[in-house]
Amino acid sequence: MGESLEGVPRPMERRLEIPVSITPTDAIRAMRVIGESRGWRMHRIEETTMVHRWAIIVPLAKRARVLGLVVDEGEGEGLSLRSWSYVPGSAGRMSFVSFNVPELFDGLAWESFLREWLSLQPRCPWKWGFWERSIIGYLLPEFRRSRRQFVREGIDIKHWKNVEAESE
Repeated sequence: MGESLEGVPRPMERRLEIPVSITPTDAIRAMRVIGESRGWRMHRIEETTMVHRWAIIVPLAKRARVLGLVVDEGEGEGLSLRSWSYVPGSAGRMSFVSFNVPELFDGLAWESFLREWLSLQPRCPWKWGFWERSIIGYLLPEFRRSRRQFVREGIDIKHWKNVEAESE
């Protein structure tokens, strides 16, 4: 009793899904750059996920294309990133990233990876401009949830630094 169906115990992992202001391609590119610099072997994935789009007052279920990378070998083995975006209302695009963080990678290694991933983004992932928020829906809870989730992961959201901005 208590054994998995395959007979081999699966490593534990936690899933972290965060709304972000960056595009899915920027999210994937940053992970690929980190993985290549650390010598990790990775493979791409393409999936779909269900999203809800509001039409007047009725939610409609739709599918969004998910892009992702999974680490096969190296210190981050089992780490994966999935990212997608969709239009929640009549205009404006909302993007999400979802990390599956393996138990053995969690802790200092994960914090180091996340800080490096954030530094490679072209803009601050938890900040949207006034016009972006206005088009998407100014009072959506995703904006606050994004900041809160980054803080829970140990990120100082008041001081975001971009690697490209530092090199100029």
